[in-house]
Amino acid sequence: MAPRLQLEKAAWRWTETVPPEAVAQEHIEAAYRVRLEPCQRGACRRNCRGNPNCLVGIGEHVWLGEIDENSFHNIDDPNCERRKKNAFVGLTNLGATCYVNTFLQMWFLNLELRQALYLCPSACSDGVPKDTDYEPQSICEHLQYLFALLQNSKRRYIDPSGFVKALGLDTAQQQDAQEFSKLFMSLLEDTLSKQKNPDVRNIVQKQFCGEYAYVTVCNQCGRESKLVSKFYELELNIQGHKQLTDCITEFLKEEKLEGDNRYFCETCQSKQNATRKIRLLSLPCTLNLQLMRFVFDRQTGHKKKLNTYIGFSELLDMEPFMEQKNGVYVYELSAVLIHRGVSAYSGHYIAHVKDPQTGEWYKFNDEDIEKMEGKKLQLGIEEDLAEPSKSQTRKPKCGKGTHCSRNAYMLVYRLQAREKSLTVEVPAFLQELVERDNCKFEEWCNEMAEMRKQSVARGKIKHEEVKELYQRLPAEAGSPYDFISLEWLQKWLDESTPPKPIDNTACLCSHGKLHPDKISLMKRISEYVADFFYRRYGGGPRLN
Repeated sequence: MAPRLQLEKAAWRWTETVPPEAVAQEHIEAAYRVRLEPCQRGACRRNCRGNPNCLVGIGEHVWLGEIDENSFHNIDDPNCERRKKNAFVGLTNLGATCYVNTFLQMWFLNLELRQALYLCPSACSDGVPKDTDYEPQSICEHLQYLFALLQNSKRRYIDPSGFVKALGLDTAQQQDAQEFSKLFMSLLEDTLSKQKNPDVRNIVQKQFCGEYAYVTVCNQCGRESKLVSKFYELELNIQGHKQLTDCITEFLKEEKLEGDNRYFCETCQSKQNATRKIRLLSLPCTLNLQLMRFVFDRQTGHKKKLNTYIGFSELLDMEPFMEQKNGVYVYELSAVLIHRGVSAYSGHYIAHVKDPQTGEWYKFNDEDIEKMEGKKLQLGIEEDLAEPSKSQTRKPKCGKGTHCSRNAYMLVYRLQAREKSLTVEVPAFLQELVERDNCKFEEWCNEMAEMRKQSVARGKIKHEEVKELYQRLPAEAGSPYDFISLEWLQKWLDESTPPKPIDNTACLCSHGKLHPDKISLMKRISEYVADFFYRRYGGGPRLN
C-alpha cells in the first residue's frame, strides 16, 4: 500500500478540477477512500492506517488459527495448589516472614514437641460449632492448629498469618532470626509451664534445655566458685575459625581475669587474679548451636554478616567437651538454617531439615519444598551469595559426612541414642478443623475448575464467532457499509479487555458526521457485521 501522505493527496486530488457545485457521490467516496483496494493477508506487515478497507494486522491473527484452550483463561490449574502424595506442606511468606517459616518447619519435625503440643488442652477440645470459624486463643492453640494443618492439609502450602499476628510480628520487616528463636522458646516454655500434664509442661526443658556452669578459680587461694545456668542454645563465635569443633573449644576456653577485670574472692576478701571457664554439665536431646554470623561492627555502628566458611560434620561427638565423660553424647545433624545474602539486614532464610521418620533431607523455602536425592544433605546454591562479597574465600574441600557453609547461622543436632521415631496422630478435635479447611479447599478447587471450564466454553464460542465475523467484515463493492472506530475493533479482538460500547464521537466533524481527516482512525466494515456489533455492544453514533 502507498504511504499515508500519498493516499491523502490522492483522496483530494479531484478538488483541483471539480467545482463545488459539481461534487458528486463518487467524489465524497474518494475523500473517504471508500474505493481503495482492501489489503490481502500476508501483504502487509502492519495495518495500513491510510486505507479504511485494510482489515489486516488489527489483532485477527490470534483468532484465525488453532487456539490452545489455556489461552481462553488466566486461571491457573487449581490442582497445582494441591499437596502431592507424601510431600510436606509449605508456609506462605507474608512479606518478610521467611525466618519464621524456617523455625516453624524445624519445630514441626521435632516429633516430641509436636506430640506434646497436641496434648495441650484447648478451648475447642470438645469441638467447634460448624457455623463458627475457629479462632485460636493462645500461642499453643495457634501452634496446634498450624502443626495439624502441616500434617494433614490437602493444600500445597498454608497461611501462618494467625500465628504471626498473635506474636505481634511486623510482616514487612525482617527480624533478627536468632533473637526470635530465643524469645519464642522462652515464651513457649512460660506458656507450657502452666500445664498440668508433666509431658507437656516440661517438653521445652526436656528437648532443648541443657546446663553449664561458669567456674571461677582464684589464683591466690585456689577457691572455686560455680554459677550453674540453663541454656537453650550455645552461641558460638565463628571469627577466626574454620571448624565447628574449634568454635565449641573457644566457647569453653579458659579466660584470665586480670587488671581492671580482676575477680573479687570472698575467701581472700579482695580482688584477685583468677581464671574463668564454662563447663558443660548436661546436654539436651536437641542441641541448638547458634553460629554468630551477625556481629556488631564498631566502625559503622551497624550489624554485619560474617560470610566465612565453617565446616561441620553429620555426626558430632560432644563427649570431649563434657565435664562428666560417662554419658552418651553422640549427636546427628538434623537441621541447617541458612541465611542467603551478604547483609545482616536483608536476604532470605531457608531451612534444610531431616525427616526423623525416613532420614531424608528436605529444603524448606516458604511455599516450596524440595526433597534431596538419596538421604544426603545438599546445600547447593545456598552457598552462592546473592551479591559479591569483598572477601570472597574459596570453599574448602569437604570429606565424607562433612559439610562447609558460609551462610549457615544455626545447626541443630539430635541425640543419636534415642528411642525409635514416634508416630504422632492429630487429635480428633484438630482433625475436624483440618477437614473443614480441606473442604473449603476442595470447594475452591471446584469453583476455579468451573470458572476455567466456563472461560474455555466462552472462548470457543468467541473463537467461532470471530472467525465467522472476520470473514464477513469487509464491505463488498456496492453493498451498504459502516465506518467504525479502529481502536474499538482492536479491543474487540483483544480478549484481555471486554469490549465497551462503540464510541465514534472522537471522529465527528462539527456537523455530526465522520470527519474526513479522521479516516485513519476508522475502518469500513459490512453492514451485516456492524448490525451485529451495535446489537451486542451498543454505542454510537452510527456512521453508515
